[in-house]
Amino acid sequence: MYDLKFIRSHEALVREAIARKRESADLDRILELDRRRRERLGEVEAMKSERNRRSQEIGRAKAAGREVDGEAAAVRALGDRIQALDEELRGIDAAVEDLLQWVPNIPDESVPIGDESANQVVRAWGEPRREEGLRDHLELGAALGILDISASARMSGSGFSVHLGAGARLQRALIDFMLDFHCARGFREVRVPYLTRAEALFGCGQLPKLHEDMYALPAEELFLIPTAEVPLTNLHRGTTLFEKDLPIRLVAYSPCFRREAGAHGKQTHGLVRLHQFDKVEMVKLVLPETGADELESLTAAAEGVLQALGLPYRVVLLATGDLSFAAAKCYDLELWAPGEGRWLEVSSCSHFTDFQARRIGLRYRAADGKLRHLHTLNGSGVALPRLTVALLEHYQTPQGTVRLPEALAPYMGGLRELAPPAGGAEG
Repeated sequence: MYDLKFIRSHEALVREAIARKRESADLDRILELDRRRRERLGEVEAMKSERNRRSQEIGRAKAAGREVDGEAAAVRALGDRIQALDEELRGIDAAVEDLLQWVPNIPDESVPIGDESANQVVRAWGEPRREEGLRDHLELGAALGILDISASARMSGSGFSVHLGAGARLQRALIDFMLDFHCARGFREVRVPYLTRAEALFGCGQLPKLHEDMYALPAEELFLIPTAEVPLTNLHRGTTLFEKDLPIRLVAYSPCFRREAGAHGKQTHGLVRLHQFDKVEMVKLVLPETGADELESLTAAAEGVLQALGLPYRVVLLATGDLSFAAAKCYDLELWAPGEGRWLEVSSCSHFTDFQARRIGLRYRAADGKLRHLHTLNGSGVALPRLTVALLEHYQTPQGTVRLPEALAPYMGGLRELAPPAGGAEG
């Protein structure tokens, strides 16, 4: 979160960020309150100085035996005025603090300007399958006996899923494979809480903007996490790290919970958009000067998962109007789903500069002894539902089976192909 000094010094840049991200922060109101605050501070400081001067004069007058009742009354009146101004200042500070929460992070200069239509495909990998007659994941899941959306709807309503037999094992295998993949490349695995306080969500920029998308437990003042990014980023909140300890690379599996309150009208077919889903998440805490390179290596780590599974994908650089509130730059990784006939996002890899670090009070002591805010990054490594969609649809065969990538064989007990159940048994 930017402070008033930064906003005063970079007003044009902040205005541009608000406009290009299509946010609604009231910068005019912030600056007007800031002006009034500085005026009131000047008045208060002048009055306090005057009160001190008069109090000293009263003290000297008393020592000389002179009458001071009138002067003492004037000093008390001055104190009442100071108290009133202090109260006004507290109200201004609270109002400014509330408004500052809505000021977004400033997009990086390399980010294209515009809405979603200005997003840029920067590279692609693999050859998408585009044959006619390919089945989608729901047809395949039902035929293989590994997916039952109807059962989840009866229990929980729309936006949930039930995986059965080899389908459930496939989810576990994918999680273990991805955790092992990232840990072998320098990430440290963390087991995180699935409930967090509001301040943790605020620190990542999820609150207050995305409040309607959260599942809340008001009695406990807790929220179900929308992503493991939240607990991972907050792991060191309010602490000071040392330059020698950076970068810190963390990875975690977690279920994720999202109400998707703003998703009305979007395609929600099968596993494409869920309220509860599983994801492996990566977070980096890095030195500011390395942030840009760390974003590229973070994206490469997520790409490595997709390459190891042999799934065609593309990397999309998001434009300013498609960036999240907290991100300065973001690459989306999109898998080709042949049965759906479209690209599906399975990972967002974002660089937040020092935006999140400021909100959670996370700093590092540099080699020169100075305290600075570090940079944070996060990326899905990757989300399971759409990965499952693409995997089933890409590896389907004319015989109605689904071949599994060789990388999953050790995690599936050697099973290399999903086949329809014999005699109606579960897959």
